[in-house]
Parts: sequence; structure tokens; C-alpha cells
Amino acid sequence: MIMKKFTTLFVALAAIVLVSCNRVDRAHQLKVLNWADYIDEDVKAGFEDWYFQQTGEKVQLVYETFDINETALTKIEVGHEDYDVFCPSEYIIERMLKKDLILPIRKDLIPDSIYYFNNISPFVLDKFQQMAPRYDMKVSDYTVGYMWGTTGFIYNPQYVNREDLTSWAAILDPKFENRILMKDAFRDVYSVLVLYAYADQIERGELNRDEVVRNITKARVAAVKDILLRAKKQICGWEVDFGKEEMTKGKAWLNLSWSGDAQFAIEEASEMGVMLDYIVPKEGSNVWFDGWVIPKYAQNIKAATYFIDYMCKAENALANMDEIGYVSCAGGPDAAAIILDDQNDEEEWPETVDASYFFGEEKILVDGEWLDPHALHLNPVYYADKSTIDRCALMHDAGDSQEMLLEMWNEIKLAR
Repeated sequence: MIMKKFTTLFVALAAIVLVSCNRVDRAHQLKVLNWADYIDEDVKAGFEDWYFQQTGEKVQLVYETFDINETALTKIEVGHEDYDVFCPSEYIIERMLKKDLILPIRKDLIPDSIYYFNNISPFVLDKFQQMAPRYDMKVSDYTVGYMWGTTGFIYNPQYVNREDLTSWAAILDPKFENRILMKDAFRDVYSVLVLYAYADQIERGELNRDEVVRNITKARVAAVKDILLRAKKQICGWEVDFGKEEMTKGKAWLNLSWSGDAQFAIEEASEMGVMLDYIVPKEGSNVWFDGWVIPKYAQNIKAATYFIDYMCKAENALANMDEIGYVSCAGGPDAAAIILDDQNDEEEWPETVDASYFFGEEKILVDGEWLDPHALHLNPVYYADKSTIDRCALMHDAGDSQEMLLEMWNEIKLAR
């Protein structure tokens, strides 16, 4: 009996010591939750040394990944997971703001000498502000943009003419039977096809794209469902990440997907001698964003703030963009010259794009040359022309309509 009491006491004391140690360790840990394959490994590896150089404090970066927004959010909202930094998509950020699940970013903790938050493009700041659940909320106080892009068609010019893809109606074309891949992302697909369904009213000025995408109604969901049912014979699969491989092998000819995946697929296919391209149809698309937030249950606010600032440093933003194939939200005055010094290339991109919406109206001095943001030699998959962006709308939190969209999506996928 005495031995049993001693054992129980020993276990209890050990537990107290373990908890105490964990608390000490947690104070010197930074827990980051990000999308898989969504950061340059050298940038990630460099944070701990950079943080020590700036603060004289050691921190251990604990880095985890996710592949579904909602699953990651559940860990925080329901599981009260103590992640310090999280990188969700715009509609999840909007939902978290509504539910008071994001802490304000303590930008005052960052010295002026390493203050990189101003590197974010005003275009991104404006789009993020559209997520505000209240008119008096400044969204940039709670989240900082990381990557952004559009949704369109990846296609193989060997089998498909670009002229055939100028409208989302391409998914209804019988000559593409069993040759179209659809991104398994019901919100993204709904958002672009609802613009196609109401294109005539939008063209006549009776509706605007932002309103059509934001306000999800039974009639609009039914219209998109009808389009997808009529397109079913053309759809050969619903993909999350295997679309690039299927396109490279020629098993699929076009893929409704994100611009970042398009760029990755184009580069990967090129190495195998296959040419792919990307287009945003005329009816318009969604412009999507992923951003950094500090969740409600974070424990290392200081390191979290430094990490987000570190990711805004122009050199780091550029390295991340080059590595993952998505476009950085960095494009403010201090970052524009560094980004354009790398991205603006007349030899590689002889056609110009109007990227003034992103880099601003004023000319930018790059390596001794003044560049006009209205006519830059940029990769059009990365930086769509202003005429395309003007036709794009921001996705929003579906709120109570979420179940209606999900039900529609499941019915489409099960239909024969």
C-alpha cells in the first residue's frame, strides 16, 4: 500500500515537472500552421537566427501544414489549438473575424529598421478591407496578405485552341467530353460559374460581380447546379492536387484551377517537353487571397508578430514566390523595385500587362530605369492584366449558405 502511494506521488510530481517544462518550452516556441508546400525552405529555416539577431531571444519554429481550410479552422475554433500564426484563405479570415477568433497584430512591437508590413500592395489592402464584418473594423490590423491569384483554365494547346476557352461555356462543349478536370473546391467553382450564369445581367448593368458572388441565393445555386449537371459528361475528374500530372500526361486537356497551380503545372510540364497555358474567361473570375493571422489562442504573440513581419520582407516574399509558383502580396512602394527587378523581363515576356492596380500609378525606379506600371513585362499568369482583374470579384464567407453549397456540390459529384 505504501509502495502504491509512493508510485502515485512520483507520477504526480513527474506530471507537474513535465507540464512546467512544457510551459517553458512553449514560451520559446513559435507554432505556425500553413498550407503544404507553401514556403521557401531556406526562408523558413532562416527565421530562428533572424529572430535571435533582432531580439537576442531564442525561439524554436514548430511548423505544421494543412490541406483544407475548414479542417485547420476546426482545430482552432473547436480544439482551441494554440497556434501562434495561421495562413487561411480570405473567406476563412472573414469567418474568423466574425467569430472573434483573431487577435490584433501588435505591429508596435517591430522596430522601424525592420518594419516590413508596409510592403503589402495597396490593392491587397483594399481587397482585404472588403472582408470587414463591421464598417468600423480595419482589417489590416488583424491580418496581412501572403499570396494571391485568380481562377481560370489550365489548358494544353496541343489539343485546345485558346479561342475555345474565352468563356466558361467551354465546360459545356461536347468536344471536351471526358477531358476536363475540375478543382474539387466548391466555393471557387461556384464563384466563377455564377458569374457565367448571370453574365447577361452583369453586362447590362443590372447586377455587379461583387454582389453576385457575395450574395448566395437558392436561385443562383440552382443556376450553377444546372450548368455543372450539363457539364458532367465533359468532366473526367475532381482533383485537389493530381491535376498537374494528368495535364502533363495528356489525359486531361483543360483544368479549372488556380493561377498558382497553373504556373506550377506549366513549369513542371515544360521540363517534360509539354506546353501548357492559362486563361481567365471573359465573364470574370474570383480573385483569391491567403493571409497571415494570429489566432485567438496563440501563446507567443511577440514571435508571431516578428514572423509575419519577416514574411513581408521583400527578399523573402520574392523567394517564396519563386519557390511555390504563387504570387506574393508584396508590392508596396518599398517592395516594388525588388520584386520588379526580378519579375520584369522583356525577353521572356515580350507582351506587356497593365499591373498599375497592384504596383500603383507612379513610375518605379528599377536598377536605374523608370518602369511604367501600366506596361510591364510580367508573367500574365502571375500578374493578370488590369482588364482581367476588373472582371474579378472577391469570395466571401458563405455563412448560413455553406450547407446549401456543399449539398449542391455533393449532388453534382454523385450524379451520373
